[in-house]
Amino acid sequence: MVTGGTTGLGRAIALGLAEAGADVVASSRRTEQVEKAAADIEKLGRRTLRVTSDVTDRGSVERLHNAVLAEFERVDILVNAAGITFKAPALELDEADWQRVMETNLMGTLRACQIFGTAMVKARYGRIVNLASLSTFVSFDQVAAYSASKAAVGSLTRSLAVELARKGVNVNAIAPGIFPTLLNASIVQGTPRAAELLMRTPMGRFGEARELAGAAIFLASEAASFVTGQVIVVDGGFLASGVNR
Repeated sequence: MVTGGTTGLGRAIALGLAEAGADVVASSRRTEQVEKAAADIEKLGRRTLRVTSDVTDRGSVERLHNAVLAEFERVDILVNAAGITFKAPALELDEADWQRVMETNLMGTLRACQIFGTAMVKARYGRIVNLASLSTFVSFDQVAAYSASKAAVGSLTRSLAVELARKGVNVNAIAPGIFPTLLNASIVQGTPRAAELLMRTPMGRFGEARELAGAAIFLASEAASFVTGQVIVVDGGFLASGVNR
């Protein structure tokens, strides 16, 4: 199950998991995107469902959960990839915009973990992979709401990992570096910010969405059976970097 799995990094992860042999349900709010993602999953020879969902609506996530269990009887893997961002100076940030980011990035992750995680605990098996961010660790100018939400996702990941460790459920997160998507294109393509981000990335380039799937496949697999509470960074060396030139 991949929330936010029809576009951007979520879609890349959903297709990567399907290529690795998993049946995958990629869900989001828009019917046409769900249909397209499902068709691509089926082209890889895997089973799926066409169900829209909105992670800011608990009832919507519950309906998604019930539909998946009715079709597949269990959920082994949950990837929380639904997310939004908003750029504004922190001192001018409207509370409604702050809350909107938190509702999707943090509360949406919590809702899905609670609803799907409960079924995993009953089955005594599960792999939860949350989408964190570089801003889980460092701050970026004028995206205070996004940064705070992703720092909280890292903390939530560790808390859930501790609580579920003896119940058969591993909880980890991936922190992507700079991967241009529709979500961030206006910020990281052809801007002074983009130039600074490239300078700070030792590999000298941004990531391609497909390069994120390997970390998700690892964390969802038996190869990660003793890995929990971790945030795996996939960033071309960004966080390791001090001075590059």
